[in-house]
Amino acid sequence: MLPRGGSSMPPPPNPAAYFPPPRVTLPSGLDILRTYSGAFVFLEIVFGTIVWILVAATQVPLPLLQGWVMFVAVTAWFLSIVFLCVFLFSYANRIAINWNQTDFLFHGTTFVFYFGAFVLQAATTSLHHLPRKFNSTTQETLLSDHEYNISIAASIFAFATAVCYGCSTALALRRWKL
Repeated sequence: MLPRGGSSMPPPPNPAAYFPPPRVTLPSGLDILRTYSGAFVFLEIVFGTIVWILVAATQVPLPLLQGWVMFVAVTAWFLSIVFLCVFLFSYANRIAINWNQTDFLFHGTTFVFYFGAFVLQAATTSLHHLPRKFNSTTQETLLSDHEYNISIAASIFAFATAVCYGCSTALALRRWKL
């Protein structure tokens, strides 16, 4: 028999006790920019900005290829800014997740997508000599000389950005597995 006014149910557990503290090995605040990882994230943002500005500066002759390059560049740029802000404003210490694993998964996935975008941008650049319209009698090429030069620069910066994401992935893997 239960005592009068008693309950057969135990009190609910404290939900805060079941969340592990966040695992963060990167510093918060401006100290993040003094680490190699923070410097690479900063370079990812700068080079990514240059990539999507250069791609947008062309007339986008192959929308299927360059549309994907633009999508990857802008999305990665935005997510990198969010990722950097999480550490700059010390939100990483308040959100209870494994930040080392999240860092690795984010940078690894973004590296794969950005390397693919680099390959597509380089493929667009290599097709500069093709005629713009196959049924036309004019000899207008797919990319003008000015657009060709812009496309070369976009390819170089896309490669540099992919290398930065690759280095961030390697650093994140090292931090995660230690």
